[in-house]
Amino acid sequence: KGSDFPEGRADHPVVLVSWDDACQYCAWVGKRLPSEAEWEKAARGGLAAARYPRGDALALEDGNYDKGLLHKRQLSPVGSFLPNGYGVYDMAGNVWEWCNDWYAETYYRESPINNPAGPDQGLYRVFRGGAWINDAKFLRCSQRGKNTPDYKSHAVGFRCALAASPAASQ
Repeated sequence: KGSDFPEGRADHPVVLVSWDDACQYCAWVGKRLPSEAEWEKAARGGLAAARYPRGDALALEDGNYDKGLLHKRQLSPVGSFLPNGYGVYDMAGNVWEWCNDWYAETYYRESPINNPAGPDQGLYRVFRGGAWINDAKFLRCSQRGKNTPDYKSHAVGFRCALAASPAASQ
């Protein structure tokens, strides 16, 4: 059926969704896409200066990315790799993840230091995290990707975000 997921893939990331599709799904479940700043904070897992979600090096068990002959070069089930320091899975590789922000190459040179919300407008939307088809350098916590909001790919998906309750942040 056209609306069913492929056989044997119920535990895999959702792909082939545009930014608009991802936003609509998040709203439907009472959530939203993370801002780019939220995504990066979550990806770093408490390691503020680390290059990757679990440290300065990327090991085979840290994410799904192009590992040449060592890997199958395909999507992996969600949670197949070790979580970062916050207990969040799959922040490096598998699929790029749409963020709420518009893309501006120089935005972070003049943005607020705390919780930057991204530019008010733009041509492209941001995605983060790298994908199964990418080299390790694309899986760095600071790596930014972009495309038009209607873009869809086997290498781009999303995750939903929810603001922390006031009690949780105290």
